[in-house]
Amino acid sequence: MKPARGQSYDKAYFDKWYRNPLHRVSTPAAVARKARLVVAVAEYYLDRRVRTALDVGCGEGQWQPALKKLNVRYTGIDPSPYAIRRFGRRRHLVLGSFGNLPRLAPSYDLIICSDALYYVPDDELVIGLEILAQRLAGIAFLEAYPTGARLDGDTSGMVPRTAAFYRRVFRHAGLVSCGSHCYAGPALWDRVTELERAG
Repeated sequence: MKPARGQSYDKAYFDKWYRNPLHRVSTPAAVARKARLVVAVAEYYLDRRVRTALDVGCGEGQWQPALKKLNVRYTGIDPSPYAIRRFGRRRHLVLGSFGNLPRLAPSYDLIICSDALYYVPDDELVIGLEILAQRLAGIAFLEAYPTGARLDGDTSGMVPRTAAFYRRVFRHAGLVSCGSHCYAGPALWDRVTELERAG
């Protein structure tokens, strides 16, 4: 995942899109609601407690405080040197991207990519999803919005894609939709019934 031309994921970027009331695209309360939803879905399919989470394109690691409250061990990956420098030690963030993933654990109960997939170039997206799907023990939360979807926030570096494209690359990676941006990997295919599979 590379910044859009002329874009730098520095303090000013995160101040504008995550803290400034006029521009922010999310709040800690909204992230906490998403975290509770996704953990509940993962625990439903895993039939046990979620223990580990990997967040790719994590920014400043907004999900970490919410998942910590749910007793989930968190690792975040982001290409922003600023985010890693400021929050790396405290929120367990490491430098990396879809196209350059650092060393990963063998598996994660939860894999998150929130508000970032539409900035990833096609080739990196395909390769990264395949690598992540191989390590998915539970559920992946992959927020993907096709071109034309109404979005707030930084749209300057978005890669235009159709819903059909996203469905195709998710399916190619071995991910099965189970609703609300949630996808089961090969380890849980048999637990997702036909009516649960969106699309």
